[in-house]
Amino acid sequence: MNDNPYAEPADLHRATVPQSGIGSTLLKVFLGGCIILLLLFLLLPLRRNGREAAHRVQCKNNLKQIALAVRNYEDANGALPPAYTVDVNGGPLHSWRTLILPFLSEAELYESIDLTKPWDDPANALAHETSLNIFRCPSSDIPSNYTTYMGLVGPGACFNFDKPRPLSDFLHLSKTLMVIEVSPKEAVHWMAPQDQGAQFVLTFGPESDLAHVGGTQAAFTDVHVRLLSDRISDEERHAMVSIAGNHDVSTAREDAGSQE
Repeated sequence: MNDNPYAEPADLHRATVPQSGIGSTLLKVFLGGCIILLLLFLLLPLRRNGREAAHRVQCKNNLKQIALAVRNYEDANGALPPAYTVDVNGGPLHSWRTLILPFLSEAELYESIDLTKPWDDPANALAHETSLNIFRCPSSDIPSNYTTYMGLVGPGACFNFDKPRPLSDFLHLSKTLMVIEVSPKEAVHWMAPQDQGAQFVLTFGPESDLAHVGGTQAAFTDVHVRLLSDRISDEERHAMVSIAGNHDVSTAREDAGSQE
């Protein structure tokens, strides 16, 4: 016992010593959560950009495989496939996309199709309901059995309506477009004998609804694929539509207009 009457109780000091309590712990948790949210906010654009970059690579690879299949069809048949096959009355039956299936490792699917009947005939329901990733850009928000990959069709373009076109018709394979990725708004069923490629080449621009930022993917007849800027000149557009690789504006417009 302490004999000093003025001494303070020993427990008094212990009671007033600050303790690290619940408030401090909550503050640390709050600050930690803020840091995590900030990092996620900063990393989100990087993740989005990375995903788009991967989609662009996949889209480019799709077009590369499609262009190779068209050229392999040419090796086997002596000419590029027609834009579409026709019935006895000249009505379109099947797209060039259907004709190249055996060269895309889809021989079994190709054999299931009755080429004497239209693409959307009930006899071709199995193929009609089939989704093929090779014909679909992963950046395009379209039905799974639709495509935005359109052929360049016209009397002076890569695909010549219902007639096969020999490679000897081309003056510059590396300058002539074969297939282009159009706006998702213009997507069609992959079996449909419809193509707006030439029309799209001559009209797309910065205001167009495109799957990729700054331009669109395109495959040339020599099988190389590149992103076409949405600001390319009219001169370049007209040259790419023609199998002559020339700058004949009237011919290019005629080819595009014939697809409307």
